[in-house]
Amino acid sequence: MMKKWNDPEALLESQRYDNPIPSRTLISSLIEKSEQGLSYDQVAESFQLKDEDSLEALRRRLGAMVRDGQLIRIGQTYQLCNDDQEFDAVVEINQRGQGFAVIKEHNDLLLTERELRLVFNGDRIRVRPTSVDRRGRTQGFINEVIKHQVKEVIGELCEHEGEFYVQPSAPNIHQPITLEKELVDHAGIKVGDSVRIAIDDYPTREEFATGHIVQSLAGEADTQIIIPATILEYGLPYEFPEDVVREAESFKEPSARDRKDRVDLRELPLVTIDGEDARDFDDAVYAEKRPGGGYRVIVAIADVSHYVKVGKPLDDEAQQRGTSVYFPHYVLPMLPEALSNGLCSLNPDVDRLCMVCDLTLSRLGKVTKYEFYPAVMHSQARLTYTQVASYLAGDTQAIPDNKAVHKSVNTLFQLYQTLLKLRAERHAMEFETVETYMTFDDKGAITQILPRTRNDAHRLIEECMLLANVAAADFAIKNEVPMLYRVHEPPEFSRIQKVRDYVKLLGLSFPEQPTQADYQRVIDATKDRIDATSIHAVLLRSMMQAYYTPKNAGHYGLAYDAYTHFTSPIRRYPDLLLHRAIKAKLAAKPYPLQGAALEAAGEHFSQTERRADEASRDVTTWLKCHYMQQHIGEEFSGIITAVTDFGMFVTLTDLYVDGMIHISQLGDDYFVYDAGLQRLTGQHHGQIFALGDKVEIKVAAVNLEERKIDFALVKQLSTAGRAVRAKAPRTGAVSTAKTAAQKTPARQTSPANTSTATAKKPARRNTNTAQNKTTAPKTPATVTAQNNVPSSARNKRSVKAAVEKVPAAAVVEDVIVQAPIQEQVFEQAKPAKKKKVKAETKEKKAGKAKDKVKKKDKDDKVKKTKKSKKSNAKPKAED
Repeated sequence: MMKKWNDPEALLESQRYDNPIPSRTLISSLIEKSEQGLSYDQVAESFQLKDEDSLEALRRRLGAMVRDGQLIRIGQTYQLCNDDQEFDAVVEINQRGQGFAVIKEHNDLLLTERELRLVFNGDRIRVRPTSVDRRGRTQGFINEVIKHQVKEVIGELCEHEGEFYVQPSAPNIHQPITLEKELVDHAGIKVGDSVRIAIDDYPTREEFATGHIVQSLAGEADTQIIIPATILEYGLPYEFPEDVVREAESFKEPSARDRKDRVDLRELPLVTIDGEDARDFDDAVYAEKRPGGGYRVIVAIADVSHYVKVGKPLDDEAQQRGTSVYFPHYVLPMLPEALSNGLCSLNPDVDRLCMVCDLTLSRLGKVTKYEFYPAVMHSQARLTYTQVASYLAGDTQAIPDNKAVHKSVNTLFQLYQTLLKLRAERHAMEFETVETYMTFDDKGAITQILPRTRNDAHRLIEECMLLANVAAADFAIKNEVPMLYRVHEPPEFSRIQKVRDYVKLLGLSFPEQPTQADYQRVIDATKDRIDATSIHAVLLRSMMQAYYTPKNAGHYGLAYDAYTHFTSPIRRYPDLLLHRAIKAKLAAKPYPLQGAALEAAGEHFSQTERRADEASRDVTTWLKCHYMQQHIGEEFSGIITAVTDFGMFVTLTDLYVDGMIHISQLGDDYFVYDAGLQRLTGQHHGQIFALGDKVEIKVAAVNLEERKIDFALVKQLSTAGRAVRAKAPRTGAVSTAKTAAQKTPARQTSPANTSTATAKKPARRNTNTAQNKTTAPKTPATVTAQNNVPSSARNKRSVKAAVEKVPAAAVVEDVIVQAPIQEQVFEQAKPAKKKKVKAETKEKKAGKAKDKVKKKDKDDKVKKTKKSKKSNAKPKAED
């Protein structure tokens, strides 16, 4: 059969296929000539392809060219890819195994199963868009892996058909790492043991990664493994290199040479005030009344920049870490202990080098003058918040018997009361939130979850730190000092609209361009309501994410025109940068960092901060789930804190743990979800579940693998602040609900991920049968793939299942920490990532793996190019 085209690869095509079609080169050449691209029909018509086999082969080839990044498909049109469409991106794989290429200032690209074979979560890649799927999501093709983040993983040793692999415990480390049998035998580990492995060879599209065993964790409890597993999952630096430790330990106690050219404050009764469990002390404070009225306040901050010098190993490591990471009962410090708990910690009764913000304030608390200078100090007491609060309440014996210290603390408290009035005048936001802390046993498991109370001592120190941070920002602006500001922008219009719609239902107004005063007005109007916490959570979710940048844009949440971080250089690198910049200005020397380098630094430290927050939140969520396993079947009271079209989230009153009651467990009714009112209403019986309602629940199931807790509703205790006397809801025995939840556990997201869909969206009809599926409604982001279980340690591949991605809503954390106090920065948090813990038996895993491998054998033989044997038969013309 004569062809109507001149194909440069015609010979090769005829050798490969019985019925050859135009080659990829010829198709690319044709499409390149068209500015608007060509559709499938136009390509077929151009090459005069009419028979069904040729048309099907062309369809397959075009699809393969899109898959391989040669073409991009937009709607029905194929266009040629070019270098302008390539982007640097970071791989983000959620707990369901669904992957995305996250691109700065560009929409994310969906990574298909085939692309995810190349990467792990957190890898940096070069990616280009290829096609738009039926749900409108643009898919990406990975051109290059620039940098692998994951170096080591912790997982469970598995075996299939005599070959070994480790299935990582983290679900977003979505693919297994193969191990040679000799390594397993030498390490003496058994199938089912937890191990820590290092990756030797990273995966390709045809082969799995390979690794070697670093450590056996066979005897460790899950609660002892979770933190190191999370550290590896997030790529957190966890060991200080030897040269960094040597440098940190080389410094001696401050000498006369170190004290030279510093202001001597050793006679002042400076004190540190921190939590009982604090180990490093960034700041010390002192206050006195001025003879003519007003106050003098000294905020002394550890002079970390004296020890950590630019270009040294210690500085390089601190930059990479960016921040200390605070896990429950464990800290991953930014600096080695010799500095963080030693020379840079303002410990009592020893000389310490510091940077000082020396402020003068009027009687009304207005800052009239400030000065920055390096100094040497000698802390006269290490006080705790509890001690100072007791002293301020009248117990004079609560703090050491030092008259100068007593006088300074008294003056600080008087000033604090004045500063509170100024805070109210500028309308800085004060949300009703409950912070908790945990107590642990010797195995690292939670024994109690308790509320953390904030007293006047916390707030006093907080106000002192705010004074210093604001003064530092003002100093930088007036002296044109290049530094990183802490920026918190006003809410976006779409978020404001959601708040407006919601508070309108509460009988309150809210403008289209709200000020801090408008937010605070709603806070004040609702703070005494039973559902205050839920209402304030809605306000918090409208907040933007705070970040570091050299361009000042103010801090909306704190109501400051300019704000920065000066007070915690032991645990935050941006504070260290600011100290260096101020010192450079005082000494009339060049600034250590400016221009594009400072811009890049802001992006890096914003990212390391978010990474630290997510890792800490992930561990906390897992520990709470682990803790609730011992309470399955027990009943607790709680408050509805979020409502969605698939159920509601409840926070337990006594345990401060969140769980979900799926809509299928609410009774035999048809519930309608009202997004505006944030409630579910039964159409037949009229029962209403809304934010703030009290309920009694039973813990039905806990899923460590997905970090979720399922509750079964026992009864509703109150609605709209009124007690419910009748039995509610109309449902079967709780045991039935429990069984159903255990068999088909409800898909749970955090309350932050709740959908705010159109009001009065019909929810699914409920039944009481155990077969009821308790999964969330599918979203347009749904994608599926096959599970990833290797059948060969070298080249046979399968893929991990990826299911729907629920869009994340903005969750704002207002953390003002002054070692444990948290600085009000109004952060938007991502949903906590969830760890995958295998619950299947070894036999079941092997069986499933075998079935899936058989199912994929045919496709695998076609896909393999590196290891597969050549066949004499000519394949069909398809890619």
